Amino acid sequence: MLLSGKVALVTGASTGIGRAVALRLAADGAAVIASYGSDAAGAKEVVDQIGSGRALAVQADSRSPESLERLVGDAVAKFGKIDILVAAAGVMPTVPLAGLTSDSFDDVFNINVKAPLLLCQKAAPHMPTGSHIVLFSTTLCAASTVMPHYLLYVASKGAIEQATRVLAKDLGKKGISVNCVAPGPTSSRGFHANQTDLSLKMAAGATPSGRLGEPDDIADAVAFLCGDDSRWVAGQTIRVNGGMA
Repeated sequence: MLLSGKVALVTGASTGIGRAVALRLAADGAAVIASYGSDAAGAKEVVDQIGSGRALAVQADSRSPESLERLVGDAVAKFGKIDILVAAAGVMPTVPLAGLTSDSFDDVFNINVKAPLLLCQKAAPHMPTGSHIVLFSTTLCAASTVMPHYLLYVASKGAIEQATRVLAKDLGKKGISVNCVAPGPTSSRGFHANQTDLSLKMAAGATPSGRLGEPDDIADAVAFLCGDDSRWVAGQTIRVNGGMA
């Protein structure tokens, strides 16, 4: 129970990696605010598994600054503070340059970049010294095998990696560490939605172990960054990809 007494706010907590992170941090003793976009049933399952005394599901729209402010307010009203912020919510579009539009650009960057940064801004005043923020990128930012249709996705995650470096300097003055996790191909509903049988086989074959990552593989790395064992780790992007890149 290394996180006993801590409060963790996890976005995208109703499914996939976000769900695994919420459950892992709860298993380590943290109280959890499970934020979700539309999957209320999935968020309720997370709360039921943790227990309503230590968990709260809150719906939030990543496109709305007002909704993000309400999310932070609900978390503080319930538990009084935020020790851990994990911004796992995001979208993974497949848009090549030829298909790029102003609207698609704005939508991806609003969800994958603007929302996490605004959430950090709104949560930071409620985060005591020794708190942790974990943002999310992708190993595709470092993989030579990246395909053209991941243009917008990788561009948005590259922005997050740079934001992580700068926020670590800014919020580090308050004693808040900021790091980033960049998963490789991970078996989740969002990932599988954009894949074919062939691309799944190729993704698994890109790792020495010959398998896709599992959400728990990513959650374990996040848990490390949320505890005292990572006290001298700041401004880093950790690529959790099984040796893919």
